[in-house]
Amino acid sequence: MTGEAKPCRDGDHAKFEVVERDGWARLGRLHTSRHILNTPTLLPVINPNIRTVEPREMWENYGFEAIITNSYVIWKHDHLKVLAQSDGVHALLDYPGVIMTDSGTFQNYVYGDVEVGVEEIVKFQREIDVDIATMLDVFATPKMSYDEVEAAVDETVARSKSSIEAAQGTMLNGPIQGGTFSDLRMKSATEMANFDFAVHPIGGIVPLMERQRYRELVEVILACREHIPWERPIHMFGCGHPHLFPICVALGADLFDSAAYALFARDDRMLMPWGTVKLAELTEFPISTAALAGHTPDSVRSLGNEERCKVLAKHNLEITASELARCREAVRNGTIWKLVEERSHTNAALREATEYLYQNLPLSLIEATNPLRSGGVSMSNDLAMHPHSIACLGRLLSNCQQGGSDAIIYSGSGGPWRERIAGQVQTIHRRWPNISVFIETPLGLIPYSVEDVSPWAHINGPRVIWNEMSDDDLTFDLDAMLEEVGQILHLDVVESKANNIEKIEAEFGKGSTENEDTNRLLLDRSMMIDKVCYFLDISQDDAISLLDSCTFVYSKTKRVRNVHASDGEHILSPRLKDGGLSLTLEGAKRLHGKGMATVVVHDDSIPFTRKGRNVMHGFIVSTHGQLTPGLPCLIEDQKGTFLGHGVAQCTESEALGFRKGIAVKVRDGVGE
Repeated sequence: MTGEAKPCRDGDHAKFEVVERDGWARLGRLHTSRHILNTPTLLPVINPNIRTVEPREMWENYGFEAIITNSYVIWKHDHLKVLAQSDGVHALLDYPGVIMTDSGTFQNYVYGDVEVGVEEIVKFQREIDVDIATMLDVFATPKMSYDEVEAAVDETVARSKSSIEAAQGTMLNGPIQGGTFSDLRMKSATEMANFDFAVHPIGGIVPLMERQRYRELVEVILACREHIPWERPIHMFGCGHPHLFPICVALGADLFDSAAYALFARDDRMLMPWGTVKLAELTEFPISTAALAGHTPDSVRSLGNEERCKVLAKHNLEITASELARCREAVRNGTIWKLVEERSHTNAALREATEYLYQNLPLSLIEATNPLRSGGVSMSNDLAMHPHSIACLGRLLSNCQQGGSDAIIYSGSGGPWRERIAGQVQTIHRRWPNISVFIETPLGLIPYSVEDVSPWAHINGPRVIWNEMSDDDLTFDLDAMLEEVGQILHLDVVESKANNIEKIEAEFGKGSTENEDTNRLLLDRSMMIDKVCYFLDISQDDAISLLDSCTFVYSKTKRVRNVHASDGEHILSPRLKDGGLSLTLEGAKRLHGKGMATVVVHDDSIPFTRKGRNVMHGFIVSTHGQLTPGLPCLIEDQKGTFLGHGVAQCTESEALGFRKGIAVKVRDGVGE
């Protein structure tokens, strides 16, 4: 990183905002008086007595916008304490970015006691001008009994009020303890959330990581996450190995810290995205970094201890920084769960943790996940139902109800299905209008009406994932989408139209005949009704009313490009790239009050919303319906007057909690 630190604006101190997201995974900005910290990021641990890599180099050469050091170590050593109190911790460490300090809790865990008081150590951190201080909590280990861990949780909570008072406005960490007991983690998170902490570290996890007890680490995160206010960053205390970043980021972690870059270097160990390797065992380096440029394993081994340690520590920092960049990019492009799965194959314990997570995904994580994927989803045969998959499947089963009871199920191939069976479906709709047509996918059955919706139309994986669904899965999906299940006919996507129609006639009779042009219009209208229900959460009756006698504008490839209501007004447009829907202002007006997700804004926001300005956090009074990031929503004032529409960037709980950032990207306002 080059240049100076960028302090936050007046009034933004300690606020956190989300700028990109994918489910719980998020890219954020934590506003401090010295620098606006971009997350997720790692805070390298700096020992003020032993600086393997100088803090200034962390800022200028490796782009780390924050570091963490130990206030107890500074407090205990007079030569450090005097300099820190006179010049401040930033001058002591020669570092312009965000400095967080720990309080001595970990030293208490390792050595059994610390000599400083609860309020005293917070006051000291404030006096040396840290950006984020840490209260003196009570560390709970996996070996402690339930009663001992509960006592640690209670004591930490008891210390919170006096710690915040001692901080006097300095941003303060409120650690979440609870050992491996999920109910105590929930209790700790719930009670610590009642205090005005800026950040919530999840503490007591180092012993789990040291022993690769990653499943328990996931259990700890899941027990805490939903009880920590969404508008506060989560810090994984002591977590700094790159191969843990993807799964932690996917579960909402914003900050990490670790001394592993230096500790591993002293032991001749090298961090890699897939694990740890020992320098002694290498003939060639399996990865390239600037620190290793011009070196071979033999040449590094021949260096003196201090020089070798610096080379390896810098390599470890580069790997750490690059893996975090990879995670951030995955959040931006919607592939964080693909990265989670890739990393899960590098370590048996991490694989176990990932499988456990996929089997125990929280509902709020699913509801926070945009079901639309611009690039589809990647799937394997043994670990298929990640949040992207479940989000779209759950919405489908809840919102897309089909008429009739008989069903035809096409299977055997991936999309785009319209290129193979569109003509067959039109014939079915014309001759057997009461039969529902489904497509069998690795994610479950889908109505043909959503065949072009991502991720259904863009499922990437080995051929084996297209094996037929079990009878139980078929029955479950049909029961959800049909009022009553009648006759079921299975057809092959790759079979000729003539052969498939012959099979349908044998099963259901000759059917009837209607004008083919009229049939195309009715089929497109039926498909659009399903899409409106799927994406906008309105009832089928309201969707039918909205689209009654509607007409369509088609693209050159005969796909619906625009939808016009019976009076000729343009109300919505299907997106050809991902199968989603874009509303017009007129369409949004007609959907107002029909149960669609709606944000109610404060009076101060009304003139800006009417002009089409984005709805900002801090100006939302309430919400109606299920607000889903990435999907359309409506905006109204407190009297219920329609103001505009846009795309939600948050869930309901986030809309009501955050005080910084964009809540709704507004597409159109009603004007003056």
